[in-house]
Amino acid sequence: MGGGRRIIGDVELDFERCYRAVDSRDQRFDGWFYTGVTSTGIYCRPSCPAMTPKRRNVRFFPSSAAAQRAGLRACRRCRPDASPGSPQWDVRADVVGRAMRLIADGVVDRDGVPGLAARLGYTERHLHRMLRAELGAGPLALARAQRAQTARTLIETTGLGLAEIAFAAGFGSVRQFNDTVRAVYGAPPSQLRAGNGTAVGGAGTVTLRLAYRPPLHAAALLDFLARRTLPGVDEVVDGTYRRGLRLPHGSGEATLTPAVGHVAATLRLTDLRDLAPAVARCRRLFDLDADPVAVDQGLAADAALTATVAAEPGVRVPRAVDGFEMAVRAIATQQVSLASARTTLTHLLAHTGTVDQEVLVKGGALRGFATAEEVLGVADAGFRMPAGRRETIRAVARAVAAGELDLESGGDREETVRQLTAIPGIGAWTAGYLAMRALGDPDTFLPTDLALRRGAATLGLTDNPRTLDEYAVRWRPWRSYAVIRLWRSA
Repeated sequence: MGGGRRIIGDVELDFERCYRAVDSRDQRFDGWFYTGVTSTGIYCRPSCPAMTPKRRNVRFFPSSAAAQRAGLRACRRCRPDASPGSPQWDVRADVVGRAMRLIADGVVDRDGVPGLAARLGYTERHLHRMLRAELGAGPLALARAQRAQTARTLIETTGLGLAEIAFAAGFGSVRQFNDTVRAVYGAPPSQLRAGNGTAVGGAGTVTLRLAYRPPLHAAALLDFLARRTLPGVDEVVDGTYRRGLRLPHGSGEATLTPAVGHVAATLRLTDLRDLAPAVARCRRLFDLDADPVAVDQGLAADAALTATVAAEPGVRVPRAVDGFEMAVRAIATQQVSLASARTTLTHLLAHTGTVDQEVLVKGGALRGFATAEEVLGVADAGFRMPAGRRETIRAVARAVAAGELDLESGGDREETVRQLTAIPGIGAWTAGYLAMRALGDPDTFLPTDLALRRGAATLGLTDNPRTLDEYAVRWRPWRSYAVIRLWRSA
């Protein structure tokens, strides 16, 4: 048994490799799999500091939901439900990867399994079969595991009553909430709160830690975002990023401060049912579910990038909390500087009512970017850009408002890029930029980008787009990360 493989559902996990990771408490594997200990009835993250269990008492699971389905409860010491997400589901463009990102965004809680299946274009039965095969659990079990985590966070960080938490976390009843928390954590909700001392958040405020796999080059991440902030929407001050959010049930604001081993997050939400999607979008924005060791090893294998990877390990791809926002930003930035695009976008937002430039102050309240419907309501005077670019933004807004174009991370990447390039005014650069930042594609390259070509020349590479595109094949499947490094080199 010790040297073979185990099947969990239809998922094959190499027992020896997993057991070695557990024995060495290797944090890099947190979120990749979960360790079930049959003698204690709990499941842990691989890096759990507890004594390594005996081989005969160990089972490995591809998801926390699969471990819960096997009747195990979460370890209250290592908190496996708070592990980084699996980088496999984060980067994959197939149906399972898309489903995992949509479940994290709360689609099952809002629209049920039928809604999830409809978004993905599959029958409920086929979707259930695919998820069970890959993750050892179906969509309802995966959503249940997320609801349990959301409930624990609210119990420990807010002063809300337990009945309020039950419905905020997405449970259909208080009884279901109590039963699930007891099954997952081995204790009733009241005991979780009693063991955590005084709740620290207000009614609509949640504080938590967003785990990541080290290393994380926080300075590169914050520098990238700081150069692109928009008054009233987002800002970077003293090593902290703040931004407004538009969420399924209301608005919100996120304050994110990178620290050792985690990003400290404070979320202010008008509706606490939005906690899970808010967390998912913040994780996505900071690329926290990436595997930086694998990315850096892949890029450093090329001598041209070896030095920059060694000097700046853990550079991430800053992504997006709002796909439509990213599309408007990308189109407005075509053939102009970041400073010019910032002025244009601020003017546009003022005409949507998103920002009021006369009352903006540093540290003041922030709002999410304008919706597609709000942008469609802006007159020509609100667009300080060429008419062609203005009409491209309107065309994207009409497609998004009509539900014809999905620019979120759960969308079909190939189909979305095809739809984008069919819109007049959107070429390969804009579609690629959106694939990289809005859709989360880890392997997009932008060979015609001027700053990227300057960065390539700085590293001694050709700046000819066609030749550079051919050269970049060696950086697959991490070309999006190479783009960020070439921009930094510029």
